[in-house]
Amino acid sequence: MALFTLDRTRRRSLQDQLAGRIRAAVADGTLAPGERLASARALAAQLGVARGTVDAAYARLAGEGLLMTQGPRGTLVSPAARPGAAPTVSSPLGPPLAPPARPPPLRVGLPALDLFPRALWARLVARAARGGAGAALAYPDPAGLAALRAAIASYLAVARGVACAASQVIVTAGYQGALTLLARLLLPAGAAVWCENPGYKLAARALAAAGALVLPLAVDAEGATIPPDDRARVAVLTPAHQSPTGVALSAHRRQALLDWAARRGGFLIEDDYDAEFHYLGVRPPALKSRDTGDRVILAGSFSKTLFPGLRLGYVVVPAELLVAATRQALLATHGAPALTQAAVAAFLTEGHFARHLRRMRSAYAVRRAALAAAVTEAFAGRLTVLPRPGGLQLLALCPDGTRPGWDLAAVRRAEAAGLGPAALSAQFLGPPRAQGLLLGFTNIAETDAAPIAAALRRAVGPIPPVPPCPTAGLTP
Repeated sequence: MALFTLDRTRRRSLQDQLAGRIRAAVADGTLAPGERLASARALAAQLGVARGTVDAAYARLAGEGLLMTQGPRGTLVSPAARPGAAPTVSSPLGPPLAPPARPPPLRVGLPALDLFPRALWARLVARAARGGAGAALAYPDPAGLAALRAAIASYLAVARGVACAASQVIVTAGYQGALTLLARLLLPAGAAVWCENPGYKLAARALAAAGALVLPLAVDAEGATIPPDDRARVAVLTPAHQSPTGVALSAHRRQALLDWAARRGGFLIEDDYDAEFHYLGVRPPALKSRDTGDRVILAGSFSKTLFPGLRLGYVVVPAELLVAATRQALLATHGAPALTQAAVAAFLTEGHFARHLRRMRSAYAVRRAALAAAVTEAFAGRLTVLPRPGGLQLLALCPDGTRPGWDLAAVRRAEAAGLGPAALSAQFLGPPRAQGLLLGFTNIAETDAAPIAAALRRAVGPIPPVPPCPTAGLTP
């Protein structure tokens, strides 16, 4: 494999160079689909590099779908890899604005891109384009395409127990678009809002950017706690699977939060981001389904169920806010692209969405179990993988007493090795109370779990032994 020569004088890491060489060889046909690569040990000896460098490159390309591990048969070029695919290139604008590459293994917040029915989607988009009348070329309804709003309302009634009229559904530019709309609607400049701590950091940043004062709301083993004072009358929650801990909001806490909103005359913004993906026991109901006082505003998106590049989400607003919310949608974007909305409406109403979710849940249950077992074995018990019943990521908790900032440094080392975990401590508003690694499993095939976990273990370095009692509040 002389084609994999590496240049030690370059600033680009050896692992990056090797991954790029293999990717280019697949793209130009030098490596054919199904062809076996040299073992990591043999290639490392040939190139004069550490075996971990080769393992990390192989794991990275396996996560991209270019390679696959076959146990005793070794590492093969994926049969689905097609010659002629363009290799990744850098942007002249620099790394912050580089064109997006395939996600690295363990990246959180992504659905399984390999499971999306691309051919079906292409047909639906083409059909929507052919069938569009003249009205489809004009400005769309700022609240969303009527067919899509009706389809979303029907889906929520069946799958989430949420009774709402189609007129209450407003289509947005993803969850971030929903937050921007709700901030303008509910939070005048300087108004305060409660956000879970730890929580979805991008949501807190979006609200702060809109001029809101973000207040940390503690999370414990029952999920979000009750706001301790009256500084704000709006709270943003992830009740189904708390982000990032995975805890489901308890029934007692749900009712207490609903009572708080009613007493304050405020609102609970329910981020229902991954409620479809529950693998053990009964799926938690939507908080909105228990809302008798119209105090819950449910926000969802298709980023986790279809694909994030769609940039399509929705909010279900109370009747009293509907006129003002529609006006804000008009001022913000004047509506999402009608062609995209029409394709998604067809995806829902023709039954494709339900079938796709069933397929994803089945695959995720297998991938989740495989990665949890592989990480537990690779780290020999020095990370505690919390057994949450749902979600799109694993939380591997560091032991108490781990030196401050360890998970942040571990993530940087993992990124340098081509992996994409996130640090738990980075999700806190203010000083962190725990450390750990957030590991996305959706794009890791069962056969790739062990080598990717091993590559992660080599990349992040040593971890202190696990003490008898892990961090309170984030334990199983």
